[in-house]
Amino acid sequence: SGPKQMSKKRKFVHDGVLYAELNEMLMHELAEDGYSGVEIRRTPLRTEIIIRATRTREVLGEKGQRIRELTSAVQKRFAFPEGTVEMFAERVHNRGLSAMAQAESLKFKLLGGLQVRRACYGVIRFVMESGALGVEVIVSGKARVQRAKSMKFKSGFLITTGRPAQMFIDKATRHVMMKQGVLGIRLKIMLPHDPEGKNGPKTPLPDTVTILDPKEDKPIVQPAKGADEKAYAAPTLGAGAAPMPARPA
Repeated sequence: SGPKQMSKKRKFVHDGVLYAELNEMLMHELAEDGYSGVEIRRTPLRTEIIIRATRTREVLGEKGQRIRELTSAVQKRFAFPEGTVEMFAERVHNRGLSAMAQAESLKFKLLGGLQVRRACYGVIRFVMESGALGVEVIVSGKARVQRAKSMKFKSGFLITTGRPAQMFIDKATRHVMMKQGVLGIRLKIMLPHDPEGKNGPKTPLPDTVTILDPKEDKPIVQPAKGADEKAYAAPTLGAGAAPMPARPA
């Protein structure tokens, strides 16, 4: 018998669970290589997994050994048939606009002992210089002191609700295991509008107003003298035409 049929509802749940587990696995495995997300493309014959990272050379490993190991691990873990999984590494063009890459960068800065305020402002400056419209960093937990608190750092313009927020805001969350306890990092980046779709969404924000240049006015042509009289002259009665009958009084 052929492959077992799955209901639509169950298929969506299955795909969602696969993505979440794969993302979690790669997040732990490729944390130091600037992991910025994964995309799963399914074709009838095979499943293609595209890993986005800032350092693709480290992801591939020497002569592609590391990516082969990852492919084999994914194949065994998610019970894919032999030879049906292919993994590719794709380089992130602008790492300043990737929330995941910046959250990882901030995590390693904090683990290295850098002050929270300095680390956050460093990340914010880098993100804004990369062309983002806005950025927000929230760090909560025990930072330097015994009492836990939440610190929020913000720059630029950020939207928080509606469909545009889903399209334009890139989010990432990370946990930093510090000596005194766990620090939580939440990072939001507002991406710019990019007609090519490389650095941000192709669709502009719905409230964007484009003011076009006015059209050039064509010069008004003055009619020749006497042309108006000819154009609006009363029609003359023909030779054989009967005059209009007079109205009865």
